[in-house]
Amino acid sequence: MADRTDLTSTPLPAGLPAELDVDLAVIGFGKGGKTLAAAMAGRGARVVMIEQSDQMYGGTCINIGCVPTKALVHDAEHGADSLPGPTRYHRAAQRTETLTAMMRGKNFAMLDTRESVTVITGTATFADPHTLRVQAGDDTLHVTARTIVINTGADPEVPPVPGLSESTHVVTSTGLLARAERPDDLVVIGGGYVAVEFASMHAAFGANVTLLERGERILRTEDDDIAAAAAEILIEAGVTIRTGTSVTHIEDDDACALVRYTDQDGAEQIVRADTVLAAVGRRPHTTGLGLDAAGIETDDRGAVVVDEHLRTTQPHVYAVGDVNGGPQFTYVSLDDYRIVLDHLVGEGRRTTADRKAVALALFMTPPLARVGLTEAEARASGRPLLVARRQVADMATVPRARIVHDPRGMMKAVVDAETDQVLGVTMLSHDSHETINTVALAMRHGITAGELRDEIYTHPSMTEAFNDLFANLRPDDERG
Repeated sequence: MADRTDLTSTPLPAGLPAELDVDLAVIGFGKGGKTLAAAMAGRGARVVMIEQSDQMYGGTCINIGCVPTKALVHDAEHGADSLPGPTRYHRAAQRTETLTAMMRGKNFAMLDTRESVTVITGTATFADPHTLRVQAGDDTLHVTARTIVINTGADPEVPPVPGLSESTHVVTSTGLLARAERPDDLVVIGGGYVAVEFASMHAAFGANVTLLERGERILRTEDDDIAAAAAEILIEAGVTIRTGTSVTHIEDDDACALVRYTDQDGAEQIVRADTVLAAVGRRPHTTGLGLDAAGIETDDRGAVVVDEHLRTTQPHVYAVGDVNGGPQFTYVSLDDYRIVLDHLVGEGRRTTADRKAVALALFMTPPLARVGLTEAEARASGRPLLVARRQVADMATVPRARIVHDPRGMMKAVVDAETDQVLGVTMLSHDSHETINTVALAMRHGITAGELRDEIYTHPSMTEAFNDLFANLRPDDERG
């Protein structure tokens, strides 16, 4: 597999003793851990931040996740159309690398410039519940800490397909982001959020994209109509979608990989690609941490088991971010920080149970965003429902989409018919990643569908779509 392997450690800072005794040790430079480290240092705590790669200061989001992918998506949508796709992509990749390098440096300085914080680039392993053995180049350091936070994130899963690991053309999202050259022919294995986002973005840069999904449709966690609308947009953008497939073998042939799969009828097919993206999910990164030595439990997917305060089976050890098996979003990791900080220096009341109406966004073009229940999930609850389903192109009172030349997609709302409480909203539309936050805030504070329907919004904006959407709520027997 041709993926980026830059997780190299460096020697310890000059003058650092072989043993450190600190108040807080954080393993991993992700959002929750770095924010907690800064907050505790600001309160006078002695802190050690341990990060295994100097290319990962700031965590996944900045370096191999949200920031680079969304920067590329933006440039795919707004780049100079007169330039060839490969040239546009190369320029976008260069801009993205400059952006991530700048943010990486700022994140490093955010902690390294604090007198009570020591940043170590190396790998950490538990020696016992309170002690970490840190390997930094040829140096070994032992860190004893009263509180330890595991913040090691997650890694892309690699499906067990014969030949996949041996192919020089197969990458994960990390490896694909590290490339400055656009693929000409890209095969994406998977049909979830990461797979769809990369397929949409590379198609916008002019690549020939084929998406192979094992299930009957892409985006299996969304409603059928939403998934169908997303698939239609992808197909119109040039993505070839094959569902009901099973990838059976990958082999290299000169400059290409031959991806062999069976289609939904069981027939064998072959597609050639210079790049194959394995995008079938992510697993918590706990391998090599020596959790057994600390008596810290993990679940069957390798996620660190935590309670509502994010404490592990060792009460002085916490796990924040993707490694604890919760929703894999940067903003959830940030809320993890708030919970742990409250438990360490506050009243200890904040818990994961406090989270209500956490939105998600998929940055295809246009983006897909949702908060709350899908229609299928709401129906499974057995309550009476009102449902609104609107094509963006039919919303005459929402001209913003046409102003920006993108009236594609649909919006959907699911409401409790008895209480008028909003149960869920899905938006596949321009600026949905922004407007969904209005609904999330409303749901968290008990604002009803009727109140959202009759609210005053700026014009022309995508937010005023809520006037139209919630005015079209109907029971099943009245919806056409």
